[in-house]
Amino acid sequence: MLIAGFFLNKKNIFLKIIAIIPAHLASVRFPRKILFPIFNLPMIEHVRRRALVSNVFSSVFVATCDEEIENLIKSNGGNVILTSNKHLNGTSRIAEAVEKIDCTHVVLLQGDEPLVLPEQLKLFKESITLKPEINSWNATGKIENSKDLNKHSFVKCIVSENNNITKCFRYFKELKDININKNHIKKILGIIAFKKDFLKEISNKPESFNEKKELIEQMRIIDNGYELKSISISPTLPSINEPNEVEIVKEYVLKDRYQQRIINQILELN
Repeated sequence: MLIAGFFLNKKNIFLKIIAIIPAHLASVRFPRKILFPIFNLPMIEHVRRRALVSNVFSSVFVATCDEEIENLIKSNGGNVILTSNKHLNGTSRIAEAVEKIDCTHVVLLQGDEPLVLPEQLKLFKESITLKPEINSWNATGKIENSKDLNKHSFVKCIVSENNNITKCFRYFKELKDININKNHIKKILGIIAFKKDFLKEISNKPESFNEKKELIEQMRIIDNGYELKSISISPTLPSINEPNEVEIVKEYVLKDRYQQRIINQILELN
């Protein structure tokens, strides 16, 4: 390994992994959430700084169409790529952002995952290193509360025996005609990795039927017959999709000393 995210794997295949955090202010369920302060730091800065301290990526970028986000990231010493304001999801936004960046793989980090752990990001590096020919990966986690199976903002998926994500959905009750073991149902987490060439390819395809129906961007991959590999992550950390989930995240941190140490560490970065 030469530097973070920039190395030869055991098969002497050159790999360069970057992270991009897609961000905009017009979130439907929680407008401007990306800038919401959590322990005196905007939510997006929690994600960006955790990506940095993981030492996984050759570079970490924020991709945005909003000047306010651009100014915040730059004031904190971060890298920003300005994109169109026409994007409907994070995948298409990072596909535009990565066009002129030299890399082999891109990890999309959703800005509403402020508790993501550095070792969880290292799992992505390990998966990419072992099988860099795979087109895409998505973090998944155990569903702790059965009530979340029918919560709209909480995206679920079915993971097959060979670790492929075969379907993403929002309401378990709509799967009543499908014979599925509940142990194969996982939470979709906001970490997705792509081969750079595949990211461009999939973003150029039209919205798929289930992507439109469920408003889940990963379904374009599945509907077009490509593999989306699950990377199982533990613990399943709370994310922030709606305003009421801010307190859940804060309470989690107050009970977890490791999270407290990471927050103290990233508060020192600038």
